[in-house]
Amino acid sequence: MTTTVPIPDGWPGTEARARAVQEELRARLVRDETGPPPGTGHVTGVDVAYDDGRDLVAAAAVVLDAATLGVVAEATAVGRVAFPYVPGLLAFRELPAVLAALEALPVPPGLVVCDGYGLAHPRRFGLACHLGVLTGLPTVGVAKNPFAFTYDDPAAPRGSTAPLRADGEEVGRALRTRDGVKPVFVSAGHRVTLDNACAHTLALTPAYRLPETTRRADALCRRALREAGGAGAVSAAAGGSAR
Repeated sequence: MTTTVPIPDGWPGTEARARAVQEELRARLVRDETGPPPGTGHVTGVDVAYDDGRDLVAAAAVVLDAATLGVVAEATAVGRVAFPYVPGLLAFRELPAVLAALEALPVPPGLVVCDGYGLAHPRRFGLACHLGVLTGLPTVGVAKNPFAFTYDDPAAPRGSTAPLRADGEEVGRALRTRDGVKPVFVSAGHRVTLDNACAHTLALTPAYRLPETTRRADALCRRALREAGGAGAVSAAAGGSAR
């Protein structure tokens, strides 16, 4: 099921307005809830892909059974890019389509895993935080790259971590999901602790570096974009761009 998404009325159109909206919404962020236990209920991956030539973005939401990692439901949404590319403000490009894909799901999404950042963001309000505040859902961010944060390389075994630090604060963790393989970069979004976000990430990576939620949503949004218009250039959003 694919939904066509218009840019919402009143959506920020300037960098100054987008930053102001981030500041307003950040006050509603919930950081003192643990979140659902790993391996229970539903867990949903969201991701986006772009066709720069046609100014289109496609979002996918894939719901997995958290215990088996089997697919329960999926939905996609395609629309015009809602905001210019500005590092640290990529949520404004992606969220209209992501929200539409989530709303089209026939089942509750449960925990939502974003291919991007939560608190590990220059203004401590990345895509996972933004999405969580708008939906009320528990959210985490699992990024492929660390953006601008400093960290020590975690030990080689799967499950090893090292803190991501900014201004002396731990804003996320580099987490080794495969022995000796480059870590992923986990941060809490909304209504989830960092410890629980890391536990969910390990539960979602039984065989690959990236969570099954991200792998499946990535493939689905790319397919939706191809089906939306044929031969345009499809590119995945960069998980290291302060989303």
